[in-house]
Amino acid sequence: MSSEFVIDVAGITKRFGDKTVVNGLDLQVARGEIFGFLGPNGSGKTTFIRMLCGLLTPEAGRGTCLGFDVLREQREIRTHVGYMTQRFSFYEDLSVRENLDFVARLYAVPERRRTVEAAIERLGFAGRSHQLAGQLSGGWKQRLALAACLIHSPQLLLLDEPTAGVDPKARREFWGEIHQLAAAGLTVLITTHYMDEAERCHRLGYIAYGNMLARGTVEEVVRGANLTTWEVSGRALAGVAEALRGREGVEQVVPFGNTLHVTGREPARLEAAIAPWRQNPGLAWKQIPSGLEDVFISLMGSTSEQMR
Repeated sequence: MSSEFVIDVAGITKRFGDKTVVNGLDLQVARGEIFGFLGPNGSGKTTFIRMLCGLLTPEAGRGTCLGFDVLREQREIRTHVGYMTQRFSFYEDLSVRENLDFVARLYAVPERRRTVEAAIERLGFAGRSHQLAGQLSGGWKQRLALAACLIHSPQLLLLDEPTAGVDPKARREFWGEIHQLAAAGLTVLITTHYMDEAERCHRLGYIAYGNMLARGTVEEVVRGANLTTWEVSGRALAGVAEALRGREGVEQVVPFGNTLHVTGREPARLEAAIAPWRQNPGLAWKQIPSGLEDVFISLMGSTSEQMR
């Protein structure tokens, strides 16, 4: 395993009873990189993250996280990782300052009071430090969770769907902060279902049923999917969609605003499938580059078929 990677693991596997939740995953993440995980609910993303940060022990596999062995040095890993869970997990009847101070005590942070004050200033809590955490909006709760994750100056940040239920402005501000942290050398692993967030990652991976099906930059993932996509606009698109679904060569028909995206993996068969409708003067067709959402839906569809 190379020391140039903050995360460098191979064959990581986790089972619960007879069910394999994570199946032989390999991953390498460099310092300062933002790596995003996509995948349906129950795909193994959260379980994999918990193994990386030392909260779960793999049944099989090997590797290091922050230079520590993921099988034998889990305690050391936990002290150097910031982990933000899907749900707000701090004390709602304590103030912002009290929550941050409590977490700082848990990590035995040196110069605790000064560190807490710096965290309050950095994430804009100066006027809210005495407000109870339970009274914060979703966006401010998210900021508090991030501040708590950073209070001990971790080298790796693990974020599990951190922006679920947060408004677009707060999400944009959150991602601005994440990119600043990465630019300063912090490594970030993040799970998300938002395509715009996935596109903000340096690299990403798609996991389904415990298997890594695609990985790379957005461009590499899209190119590797080998999809052809046609956009159609015009009248009575619902009828067009119904007629096209299930035709040979058509993998998916998905509404996008006032248009449809019609996608397939074999260009010739796809063109043959849509040919009768391309003669309709009320419809406008054009071939467009496939997007990450097209790829995501395609991967979800293909893995669902495999599991039937």
